[in-house]
Amino acid sequence: MRKFIAAVVFALIALPGWAGEDIVKVKANGDVASTMDALEAAVTGAGATVFARVDHAGGAAKVDMELASSQVLIFGNPKLGTPIMQADPLAGLFLPLKVLVYEDSDGQTWLAYQTPQGLLRDLQDIPILEVSEKISGALAKLTEKASGM
Repeated sequence: MRKFIAAVVFALIALPGWAGEDIVKVKANGDVASTMDALEAAVTGAGATVFARVDHAGGAAKVDMELASSQVLIFGNPKLGTPIMQADPLAGLFLPLKVLVYEDSDGQTWLAYQTPQGLLRDLQDIPILEVSEKISGALAKLTEKASGM
């Protein structure tokens, strides 16, 4: 167990800054569950595929730990993602997309995602960058719709 904790701490230290310009936060009107429901409806309504909905707080509760309400939606659109991965298979590290819906310490609900440009910047392929701009626009529309603002 100590080795696992040490590995997690090391991995977290090695990660790039989380609050950088590549993270977009959108304030939401509802609670986490209703905002996530709205996001999932927006994603499927836009023709994308939802691969998973992960309840972080539920996972924490299973090991007798507390975590503020927090869920991640994992989704994608093969029409957009496949060409990116054809150009560079390493893009599969960043796709499918994820949007986090969480409650902060003040009880405010937020949607957050990392921009595709931020995720894919190291790939340096012009078609990939062009498609990532389309994906970024779609993420902005989906999270705005789900926010209820």
